[in-house]
Amino acid sequence: MVFAHDTEAALLAAVELANSGLEPDTLTAVEDLDSFFERHSYTGSHRRTRAELDEVRDLRSGLRALFTSSRDDAVARVNTMLAETGAVPQLVRHGGHDWHVHATGAEQPLATRIVVETAMAMIDVIRADEMSRFGVCADADCEGVVLDLSRNRSKRFCSVTCGNRNAVAAYRSRRHGV
Repeated sequence: MVFAHDTEAALLAAVELANSGLEPDTLTAVEDLDSFFERHSYTGSHRRTRAELDEVRDLRSGLRALFTSSRDDAVARVNTMLAETGAVPQLVRHGGHDWHVHATGAEQPLATRIVVETAMAMIDVIRADEMSRFGVCADADCEGVVLDLSRNRSKRFCSVTCGNRNAVAAYRSRRHGV
């Protein structure tokens, strides 16, 4: 395990959110946000409105910039994220999860909670000097963010789709070369 469970969960959710803005956009309806909320086991306020969807969609470019930035730039971005949201870290326990850190109340808007959870997770990444865990998809036609949580740091593609497309292309290239 590279990071604590809550850190990994926040990073995976934030990377998915950042990549949802690529073509095809996968976060266009309130139902898409509902699914994202459930898939990543968010707790707390969820208004299920178009306004909330727009607030969350507006986070995508900032998250992408954070994940593709240098370590020092990431520090500045994280500090700004925490200051702008008034984050106050505290230990909480809920659901099936043992003690972990939340830095904003459950009543805060979903977009605020996503920003704070991502910033808190990035603190662990930065302190561990693990910014190299982030990259851009190796698929020539994709700009997706890759979060590599593998031990051997071998993840190259942002999704199974991109990985499969490249594996098929490599296979076809080898077959034609034989």
